[in-house]
Amino acid sequence: MNQLLRILLAAVGILAIVAVAAVVYVTTFLDPEDFKPRLTAVVEEQTGLNLALEGPITWSFYPRIGVSVEQARAWLPEQAQDEIAFAAIDRAEVSVAFAPLLRGEIAVDGLTLDGMRLNLEKNEQGEGNWQALLERLAEQGNETAETVLAPASAGPNADAGNLSVVLNIASVEVKNADIRFRDEQSQALWRVQPLNISGTNVNPLRSFPLKTMFTLTKHNRLDAEVLERTPDLISEVNLETRLRLGLKDEQLIFESTQLTTRTRRSGESDPQQLSLKAAEIVARMGEQQLTIREGVVDAGLRHPDNWQGSLALSLAFGLESDFAAQTAQLKDAQLTGPDGLRVSGHLNVEQLLDAPQYSGQLTAAPFTLRPWLSRMGMTLNTANEAALSDVAMTSPIEGDMASITLPRLSLVVDDSTFTGNVSAALDGTQLAFNLEGDQLNIDHYLPGPETAQQASRGLLRRAFAQTDGALLPQAWLSTLSLEGDLSVDQLMLAGLTFDDTSLSLRGEKGAHQLTAFESRFYGGELNSTGRLDATAEVLEWQLSPRISDVQVAPLIETFSEEASPLRGRFNLEGALTTQGNRRDVLTSNLNGELNAQLNDGAILQTNISQQMCEVVAQLEGEGTLREWEPDTRFERFDATFQVRNGVVKSDDLLITLPGIDVQGKGDFNLNTLNFTTEANAKLVDTADAACSVNPRLEQLPLPVRCEGHVSDDKTQWCRFDRLAFQTAVIDLLSNEAGSRVEEELEERLGDSLDRIDERLGEGAGQELREGIRRLFN
Repeated sequence: MNQLLRILLAAVGILAIVAVAAVVYVTTFLDPEDFKPRLTAVVEEQTGLNLALEGPITWSFYPRIGVSVEQARAWLPEQAQDEIAFAAIDRAEVSVAFAPLLRGEIAVDGLTLDGMRLNLEKNEQGEGNWQALLERLAEQGNETAETVLAPASAGPNADAGNLSVVLNIASVEVKNADIRFRDEQSQALWRVQPLNISGTNVNPLRSFPLKTMFTLTKHNRLDAEVLERTPDLISEVNLETRLRLGLKDEQLIFESTQLTTRTRRSGESDPQQLSLKAAEIVARMGEQQLTIREGVVDAGLRHPDNWQGSLALSLAFGLESDFAAQTAQLKDAQLTGPDGLRVSGHLNVEQLLDAPQYSGQLTAAPFTLRPWLSRMGMTLNTANEAALSDVAMTSPIEGDMASITLPRLSLVVDDSTFTGNVSAALDGTQLAFNLEGDQLNIDHYLPGPETAQQASRGLLRRAFAQTDGALLPQAWLSTLSLEGDLSVDQLMLAGLTFDDTSLSLRGEKGAHQLTAFESRFYGGELNSTGRLDATAEVLEWQLSPRISDVQVAPLIETFSEEASPLRGRFNLEGALTTQGNRRDVLTSNLNGELNAQLNDGAILQTNISQQMCEVVAQLEGEGTLREWEPDTRFERFDATFQVRNGVVKSDDLLITLPGIDVQGKGDFNLNTLNFTTEANAKLVDTADAACSVNPRLEQLPLPVRCEGHVSDDKTQWCRFDRLAFQTAVIDLLSNEAGSRVEEELEERLGDSLDRIDERLGEGAGQELREGIRRLFN
């Protein structure tokens, strides 16, 4: 047994000596420079590249058996030798394991590429300089390449058929690679530098670890590097995975993949961070399919102006894609983020490479929208601090690279629920919607912390208070095509309630129309049509409102929060035009005409006819025994309002009460919010007069003047016009001076003048007395 063992050891020793002797002979007596012509010829035959081996080819024996090539460059067939080479390397080294050589096998122990450079270009027609190379490689079969290259690996006298190559590389390393991509179509210059790739135990049967890292830069102009400009984008990329080579099935399998990026744009101090983790990524090269299982994308996004710190988002998903069929399925997608963001759904894509079209389902669980709007640069200062704090939606989703559609949308915004469909062009040129809602309180979303308190009072003051800033995005409206329909069961605005509200909007390339606005409003109806022209430099507006049988009492009580002094049904119709895009400009350019009427009207809890008749009776030295109604009924109330450059004016205000006519005129300046009104009340003897009237008293007006500013105390707005009344009395008495004496008038006017003081203002009766005395003195 011992003798047998000694024989075996001797045999192994002899074989080892022979192998070592063979390696020594090859590395000592064979000149590797003899292989250069053969290698360049093989490369040109297989790829079409013109290869130049400018550095030495050297053998290495210790600690590995291998060969290295230095300073190699390759040009494309159409390139001249004085141009920048298509590809180049500073040094390439291949080493083989010693033991497999004893079995007649070539086992690559290490592969190193140091300083590889690759120059890729795409011309203005979108043609890449690498396309011809790929076509040439596709024409050559793998078996042909192995037959030609094997003799070069084994030696000039070796038979390729006697050696088998075992693909089990202990180490693969790419160091300091530099890849440039010059895109003349987009005028962009991309660069990957330095690119480092490392893998160990590379084999076709089991997964092996693979790492790569590089820095990607982009310039938005082709001469940026020559001009030494800072890159417009810098991204640091790091990939760690386990790769399994399914060469037989033509597939690559990435296991436990983790890809991280840190991207910074020009001018940004903090990078945007992104990472992809996947349990398995399968790339089926032959079938052109890609599968991602248990993928998770985590993002740490930053915005230097609007965000404090980093915004953390996470997207979990699965992916199935077939590039040959041009389809892809995004499965079980779920996006999560701060402030309760949780969006889930799936997406199917067709015509993936040519003209992608997608469809699927999208659901957003209830979340707070306010901080997300703030992150987008929109400062919220709503009347209701809880507005937009409970938003949810669900809908199928479909579209393409130019548009998106939510065909069966269910949207919840706080206490409101909307259903319908919404579609839009991604470039903002088209918008269409058809929505139905149960309720919408616009007051909750109006700007200003005091809006909730002001919603039911001071409407004019609030409406005209803000004068700075454009109301509408004119640039967007000038190109927008619009088709929108909205209906809401109950709408709240400025404390007012609109029931069964609907509106229709139509527009094409900046010319927009309010084709219909309808609403039930305090027992009556509101209707309006309008037009907005955004095609010119200045926005032009037209509005034709119509108000029918609106009850005045509840409307006034909504504004004042007090019992209404009036009742009746208000009617208004007219047309208005204006220009501009700011409140103050729109107001100053407002023009048009409005006709107003009040039907079935009355002044509540006050009977002016009774008071006037009592004054008349006292003037005539008589009394009144009639039973009076508590209210004053309007027989007629109408006026025409002319609007000129923001000033509303009326010269034909007419109010008819039983036995009393009120005629007046006035104006209201919407620019300054100042107003002036003059009204004269006269006793008339009609068939339904409250009392009989002396013909001469029909000539005596009761003048009232109202003026001021809407912000003034409303109790100071109106006053009895003493001067006008005194003048009227003097004119009346001048015609009857010979038949009256001062004492008799004093006796008859005493109580009546006290009533005038009470009704029209303190001191009115005394001034009337003094006027009468002066008349007779």
